[in-house]
Amino acid sequence: MCPGRAGHNAEGMRTQVAIIGAGPAGLLLSHLLAQGGVESVVLETRSEEYVAARIRAGILEHSSVELLEAAGLGARIRAEGDEHRGIYLQWPGERHHLDFVDLTGRSVWVYGQTEVQKDLIAARRAGGQEIHYEVSDVALHDVEERPYVTFTDVSGAPQRIDAVVIAGCDGSFGPSRSAVPAAQVFERVYPYSWFGILADVAPSTDELIYAWHPDGFALHSMRSESVSRLYLQVPNGTDPQSWSDDRIWGELSKRLGHGQNGWKLNPGPITDKSVLPMRSYVQTPMRHGELYLAGDAAHIVPPTGAKGLNLAIADVALLSRALISKIKDKDSSYADAYSDHAQRRVWRCTHFSWWMTTMLHTSGDPFDAELQLSQLRWVAGSRAGATGLAENYAGLPIGY
Repeated sequence: MCPGRAGHNAEGMRTQVAIIGAGPAGLLLSHLLAQGGVESVVLETRSEEYVAARIRAGILEHSSVELLEAAGLGARIRAEGDEHRGIYLQWPGERHHLDFVDLTGRSVWVYGQTEVQKDLIAARRAGGQEIHYEVSDVALHDVEERPYVTFTDVSGAPQRIDAVVIAGCDGSFGPSRSAVPAAQVFERVYPYSWFGILADVAPSTDELIYAWHPDGFALHSMRSESVSRLYLQVPNGTDPQSWSDDRIWGELSKRLGHGQNGWKLNPGPITDKSVLPMRSYVQTPMRHGELYLAGDAAHIVPPTGAKGLNLAIADVALLSRALISKIKDKDSSYADAYSDHAQRRVWRCTHFSWWMTTMLHTSGDPFDAELQLSQLRWVAGSRAGATGLAENYAGLPIGY
């Protein structure tokens, strides 16, 4: 057996890259590494069905689609995704379309994280990368020099994986983040949350509507031609079950401008309600010894700028190149620069997400409201302002 190949030995298993987390970041990293001739084993505490069903992001940047297509994962995006040229910005009495293609030559795609996950699972099965679901007691050891991971498998047996490097793609609550000692943390907790619903009704808009309203922000998004995804700004701690369906649709209709210039919001059966707290979080560095962090394990952004999944994809694009170069070519220069390189984009996306969030969510302060409206008018009325939003929303090139 090749010493780098995943398999059992006297100590347990051995592989080149041990990946913690089987969400989009972990599975995409495994896929890209396999294409580069580097083997990996993926560990996941949840079941495959649970991970596949998690409802998260729904917008893919132009750069993300380019990367997924280059990796052989773009067929369903093109066939079943919905390409959008831009978004609508709205406040009471006004709605303005920003055409990203006209402004920057780049579009975005409505293609949910659940669909990306399906594509990655299908690719993993075709490629044969090893993955262990429903593991527990995951612990990282000796990450400075000779990294290995211990865990309990689904049958209750203790296991060990020795690896050249460990990739922490296990989100904000996994063990990888805490395995980076003396990390510096930057955090902003926002004083409001998003109340999100899924509804079995055709979208009432052709592209996303971002609406400022004195009573709070609202967003009309979609998942498909027959499923709408909508959000309301609510106070932190809101219980989604305390809102009736009629109250939800009434508030959405008011904030999204039902009746404005003849536009109508069509209600429908609500199939899911959830409340999402809003925060920004960045941990630096994203590397310690032979442990590398990617995605939510290193950073979280509020969803207003549609950056979370896209930022994870960008991390993985950089990390896969770094690890392939390190393991196959014995060149550690990309790996040594990974954290600094990745965080350039992390902070750009963190700023954009903060900017969109603070421009659109009301605080109850009349002074803030006038500043927000002034900003919205400038973005909608200035090609320079609109281009800045479009460039960031549609996505800077991978490697920025």
